Amino acid sequence: MRRFTTTAALVLGFVLAVAGAAVARPDADPPGQAKKTGTTTIQLVTISDWHGQLEPFDVDPGAATVLGGGAAFLKVYLDQARAANPNTLTFMAGDSFGATPPIVNFFDEAPAVEAMNMLGISADTLGNHNFDKGVAHLQRMVDLADFPFVSANLKGLEENLSGVTKRVFFTVDGVRVAVIGITNEEAPELVFPGSFGTIEVTDSVEAADKAARQARNAGAKVVVILTHKGIRGFNTGGSAFGELVDFANGVDGDLIDVVVGDHTDFSYNQYHQGGKVLAVENRSKGAQFSTIQLTVDRATGVTAKSATQHTPTIAGLTPDPAIQALIDELNAQLAPILGQLIGSATKPILRSDSCGRADSRLCESLVGNVVTDALREAYGTDLAITNSGGLRDALTCPHVEAGGFCPTPPATEPPFPITRGGVIAVLRFGNVSTTTTLSGAEVKTFLEHGVSSMPGANGRFPQVSGLCFTYNIEASVGSRVTSIVQQAADGTCTGPAIAGGTNYIVASNDFTLSGGDGYPNVISKSTTRNIMSQDLEAYVVANSPLSPTIQSRIVCADPNPGSGNDCPAITAP
Repeated sequence: MRRFTTTAALVLGFVLAVAGAAVARPDADPPGQAKKTGTTTIQLVTISDWHGQLEPFDVDPGAATVLGGGAAFLKVYLDQARAANPNTLTFMAGDSFGATPPIVNFFDEAPAVEAMNMLGISADTLGNHNFDKGVAHLQRMVDLADFPFVSANLKGLEENLSGVTKRVFFTVDGVRVAVIGITNEEAPELVFPGSFGTIEVTDSVEAADKAARQARNAGAKVVVILTHKGIRGFNTGGSAFGELVDFANGVDGDLIDVVVGDHTDFSYNQYHQGGKVLAVENRSKGAQFSTIQLTVDRATGVTAKSATQHTPTIAGLTPDPAIQALIDELNAQLAPILGQLIGSATKPILRSDSCGRADSRLCESLVGNVVTDALREAYGTDLAITNSGGLRDALTCPHVEAGGFCPTPPATEPPFPITRGGVIAVLRFGNVSTTTTLSGAEVKTFLEHGVSSMPGANGRFPQVSGLCFTYNIEASVGSRVTSIVQQAADGTCTGPAIAGGTNYIVASNDFTLSGGDGYPNVISKSTTRNIMSQDLEAYVVANSPLSPTIQSRIVCADPNPGSGNDCPAITAP
C-alpha cells in the first residue's frame, strides 16, 4: 500500500495517471494540423473554491440530507460532460487547496493536487488560501500539478515562484483559447504576513485587460478569466453585489468572453455589459459545478454563450475507482488518530450561524461560541475574539462535513459525539492560540473592523466570548459599534461596560492578531500559546456534554429597515 507522509520530498513521488475521458492540455492540437473553418462548440466545466474536498458532504445543511461533491463522484460527472463534448476544458479558480479537511491537510495538501490531476483539471489560478503555508509550500504544490497555474496580476511572481504564468493557451478543435488568471487583491491580508514572499497583487481589471489584449494579438478567439473573486450577496431587489460583479462590469467586454468566479460560496450565472461577458460562480467545495457552452466562429470568435449549473449528488453513482482507492487509503491511515471520541454535546454544534449563513459570517454561531469560550477558559482571559473565517466545519457528529471520522451508525439524537477529527475539521489551519492586552478602545477597534463589511459576509466577522456588543448597520464603517459590555458569570449580557481606558486580557489566534483579515497587527505585544485545536479539544474533554446557546453576544441594530443596508434576519434560536 502506498503510504502518504507530511514530508513534501516524499510526497513528490506519488503521481497518478489521469483516467477516463481525454483531457485537453495547453496547445494540445497536433502541429501541422490543417486550419479549420466554420463554427464549433467549446465546453468549459468549472468548479469553484474546491478546498480539497475529497469526500462527499451534505450540500444543504438544515434541509433534507443530500450528499454531494466528493472527488470520486465529481470525476464521474466530469467524464460524462467530456464524453458529451470532447472539446472541453475543465477549470478551477483558486483555493483548490488551503483550508482543506484533515484527509488532505494531514498530508501537507498533496492529495488535493493528486486528485485534481486525476479529475483532469486543465488550469487553475491562485487564491488567498493557496498561500496559507507560504510560497515554498505553494511551489511544491505547483510542481505536483499536471496542469498550469495562471495569475496575471502578481508583481514579482518570477522571483518567488516558477511554473506559474500570466496566461496559457489551448487549441481546441482549431480554436485558440486563452485562459488568464486573476488573484483577489485582498489576498495578502487574508493570510499570515510574509506568506506572499515579495509578491504584490496588482489591480485586477487593469491586469486582465492587458493580458486579454495580448492574448487577442496572439490569435486567441476565446478569452476566459479565472478569477478568485465572488459575489457577496443579493440586495433586496435581487441584484447581486460583490467583487465578481464589479470585475465583470469593469473589464473590457470586447476582449473578454467568460469570467469564472470563486471565493464566496454563492451560485451565480449572469451576463454583464449587455451580454458581452458571462460571469459564473459555483457553490464551494464541489457542491455545484457549471457547464458553459460557447459557440465559436473560428474566424471571428464567440457568437453565443450560456451556462448551466449542476448539483453533483452521489445517489445511484459508482465512484471513480482510482480516486476512491486514494481516499480509502488516506482514511485508513487517519482513522485510528482522528476517530477517537473526546466528548459529546446535547445538540448539534454547527458551523452555520443564527442567521442561517452556512459559513458563520453574518451572526453569532454555536461553533463560534464554543471556540471562543475554549480560548477564554484555557488562559483565564477577560475576553476572546476570533475571526469566523477560521471556523471551517461543524464540531459534532454526524454533522461534520469532512474529517470527523464519526462513529457508525450515526447518532440521530443526543448525545452527539465529538471526535478529535471534528475538532481539527473546525480548526484546520493549525493556528496558535495567542493572548494580548488591549485597551477598551482597541477592543472597540477590533469589533468595528469585524462588522465593517456588513451586510456583506466576510471572514473577518468576529465570534466573541466574555463580551456582548451591539452595532448599527446603517452607521458609517468605523462608527458602528454602539455598546460593548462584559458577559456576566451566567453568560447574560449584563456585565459592566467595556471602558475605553481600561485594559483587558484578550485571547485570540495568531492569524487575527498578526493583522490577518485586515485586523490591527498587535502580534508584537502578544504571547503565543498552544495549538488552538488542542485548546478546543481540552475544553471539550473538560466540559462534555456541551450545551451551548445563542446568547445575543452580537446584536445588529437597524434604524432604517428596508433601506438595502439591512440586518440579517435571525433564523435560529
